[in-house]
Amino acid sequence: MKHVLLLFLTFLLPIAPAPAQKPVTLDDCFVYFRFYAQSADKFHFAPNSNHYLRQDENGNLVEHDLGTGLVSRTLVRAEDLREVGAWDDFAFSNDLSRVLLRTNTKPVYRHSVLADYWIFDRNSRKTTRLNENGPVQYATFSEAGDKIAFVAGNNLFYKNLASGATVQVTSDGKQNAIINGIPDWVYEEEFSPVDGAGMVATAWSPDGTKLAFIRFDERAVPEFPIIWYTGDAYPERTKFKYPKVGAPNSRVGVHVYDLSTGQTTQALPGTENQDIYLPRIYWTPDNQLCIYMLNREQNNLSLVLYDPVQHNSGMLLDEMDAAYVDLEVCDNLVFLPNNSAFLWMSERDGHTHLYLLPRHPAAAVAVRQLTQGDFDVTKFYGIDPASGRFYYQTATPTPMDRQVWEGSLNGAPPRLLTPEQGMHEATFSPTFEFFVHRQSTLNSPPVADLCTSSGEALRPLLRNERVERTCKEYGFAPVEFFTVKAGDDTTALNGWMLKPANFDPQKKYPVLFDVYGGPGSQTVKNEYDGYLGPWRQMLAQKGYIVVSVDNRGTGARGRAFKKCTQLQLGRYETEDQIAAARQLAAMPFVDPGRIGIWGWSFGGYLSSSCVLKGNDVFKMAMAVAPVTNWKWYDSAYTERFMHTTADNSAGYEENSPINFVKQLRGDNYLICHGTADDNVHWQQTTEMVRALVQANKQFETHFYPNRNHGIYGENATRHLFSKLTAFVLEKL
Repeated sequence: MKHVLLLFLTFLLPIAPAPAQKPVTLDDCFVYFRFYAQSADKFHFAPNSNHYLRQDENGNLVEHDLGTGLVSRTLVRAEDLREVGAWDDFAFSNDLSRVLLRTNTKPVYRHSVLADYWIFDRNSRKTTRLNENGPVQYATFSEAGDKIAFVAGNNLFYKNLASGATVQVTSDGKQNAIINGIPDWVYEEEFSPVDGAGMVATAWSPDGTKLAFIRFDERAVPEFPIIWYTGDAYPERTKFKYPKVGAPNSRVGVHVYDLSTGQTTQALPGTENQDIYLPRIYWTPDNQLCIYMLNREQNNLSLVLYDPVQHNSGMLLDEMDAAYVDLEVCDNLVFLPNNSAFLWMSERDGHTHLYLLPRHPAAAVAVRQLTQGDFDVTKFYGIDPASGRFYYQTATPTPMDRQVWEGSLNGAPPRLLTPEQGMHEATFSPTFEFFVHRQSTLNSPPVADLCTSSGEALRPLLRNERVERTCKEYGFAPVEFFTVKAGDDTTALNGWMLKPANFDPQKKYPVLFDVYGGPGSQTVKNEYDGYLGPWRQMLAQKGYIVVSVDNRGTGARGRAFKKCTQLQLGRYETEDQIAAARQLAAMPFVDPGRIGIWGWSFGGYLSSSCVLKGNDVFKMAMAVAPVTNWKWYDSAYTERFMHTTADNSAGYEENSPINFVKQLRGDNYLICHGTADDNVHWQQTTEMVRALVQANKQFETHFYPNRNHGIYGENATRHLFSKLTAFVLEKL
């Protein structure tokens, strides 16, 4: 009660007069993107140097000195690439003698693309096509840059760039049956790193003599259909393999191809007969293959080292967790060059921290926790082997902030490189002498500077003055942090609140909750949002308070807070959002009869659950691309948190909104979906609609033909937010 009283008094303090506002429009937000901030250049660093590579305004590929930003030399002239045509991405070999250019790119799923690739040789100044027989789905240089491995038609190939010969490594690839060297749908969606490209299923050994790849046998995986409306008399129908809860997954095996013999060996024979995941393969500096093995319940991760010469294997590490092993945490594996030890991230002490572990039992290296404290390490940037210094990011000084630190293997105290509050991120050069420091706050767009490894700023890289001026011109109101109690009436939850710029504490305002709330996520961060933030400002200009609360189950607050939702996905999340709404309803400036909620994907699931189970406090809800029944979502994600319906039937039934449609009050529920959503299928919405109709409940729905989970393209985004805005104005 003392906390709530202080919160009330804070909100009742006199408010300074608001500056004049220019109305924010939907076109400002979703057509012209006037408030969308630029980001610092995506640096293509040259290996083992302090140089980066980029395309200049004339189309040349040039090398810059990172310290000065000046061009040091031109590597490829635009006129040399006329045969290639328009390209959208490039990758140099390690020795910079060749460059791989991507053209005619077409998306497949969230990360994967089909494209044509061209190779330009800087010595001969000749351009050749990587694959004459059609588009390629993945391509990567060997360490020496003399070969390129690629996947086409679900088969793995490599091209010898000296001879020009192409060697076919596999021949059994077939659509919706066998995949070699690229992930299947569920691996790409659920096991791809949050940062960067999708999951990698092909890897060159450091010495370039072997190719490791994962083979997926998805013949037993059920198919899901998608219908495409093209304007013809009969729509097109496609289908792809999608394992839902309890359904068969792909059977997987790791294979190693020896270039000298042309022979392929299975690294761990028998895995293709086990119901497991093999989500990662890494080569060690001495050409041993490290394979991640994860059981289907995902509470046991084993790291196995395979020797491709002796054809034997041994256990490197066995990581277990009573709930689940978070692969995003355990995806920071770095072997030291002397092969004595490796760096590892784990939640084993209750928070995510870095550890130094011996590679061999006989190694003279003690197990050592490198970071410790009541906070989570949120990123590991790497280690400088020469100095023993390593770099990482933490959720400090509060879980809403991020800071960048330097640690040392010699045990020296950690050093803070970014002392200010806000969101601080870094990209280090390969030599770790420099890093690009990006920072923003809730109320200020990103800026970026080039810094030395000691944290000293050398030169500015980005300022976003235009966005900052535009926000002031439109009179953006400040977003403020606040806290409320969770559904257990004990745990404190973090939130942010956006009030109208002309806020009057004597008035009562409608409130819209903006939620996501999924496992390990965070919407409450001290970080600028140039995409949805302006739309929220538009609602604030129209007299609405917009809030977001991170419920139990979200990230950056330790293992227990994140994993307490195990086997009851959605229960505590719903309870917490309802509890937060009730606390806001008691505030003197909130109209308790006008509280709404909206979200997308897991947020759409959560908004649906809240308007049904919290129908006494939430007047309306908007759900975009929601899960409505956990039984219909993919195996890897859902079973990680819920296991299967066979051993957790009650958990599924009690936490799926479709089972609670009779609790809907009024006609204040909007559900929207793309018909070509390969992730959360349109089935989720159509089945929800059927249940609502059967229960004689009124609602509104919008569907978007041929749009995927992101609902973009062909004016879909603008149209969607036009409907969402109209629904808020009408129902709230």
